[in-house]
Amino acid sequence: MKRNLQFVNFALLFGLASIVFTGCQTETNTGEHSDKNAKQGINEGGTFPVAYIDTDSLLRQYKLAIDLQEDLLKKEEKSRTDFNEQAKRLQNQMTEFQRKVQNNGFLSRERAEQEQRNLMAREQELQKLNGKLSQELMAEQEGLNRQLRDTLTNYLEEYNADGRFKMILSNTLGDNVLYSAPGVNITQQIADALNSRYEISKGESAEATK
Repeated sequence: MKRNLQFVNFALLFGLASIVFTGCQTETNTGEHSDKNAKQGINEGGTFPVAYIDTDSLLRQYKLAIDLQEDLLKKEEKSRTDFNEQAKRLQNQMTEFQRKVQNNGFLSRERAEQEQRNLMAREQELQKLNGKLSQELMAEQEGLNRQLRDTLTNYLEEYNADGRFKMILSNTLGDNVLYSAPGVNITQQIADALNSRYEISKGESAEATK
């Protein structure tokens, strides 16, 4: 009767291989080569403006992600505690049933069989509850993942409003970026900006509840 709650790891919420921005391009009259570069999103120096975010590092720093994870862990612990209490009560009832059977504590065989059926029904209900709690927590985890992903992508659209980058990659578990030039990793800038916005929103929420 052990619970088997499974959760989607926060670090896997960014399943996006990349977040692509087309950006704003300026028409020039400097010749066919410049026009071709502009259409391809290539800078005058011949570089394609790309940046990346280390999502593992971002999630460790982002206060909203930390708070959401803590809230979810508290709900998981409460569900686990409630379930374990019910499982313990059922186990005690089963132990008592076995004791009464061994000591001929039932007035009739029919009465013992009825009690056994009741215990089996409670066990099935407990199994259903286990599945229900697991599904609810997983659904909430997925909802929090979507919230974090939407928060990030919405901010990146604002962050890249000037079209400086044509592509912003997600480097999860260090698998996607093997090498980068200095300044291409914008994780810290994004983490600082998101945390600043989150602190402001928390302050506004606190003021609203006064």
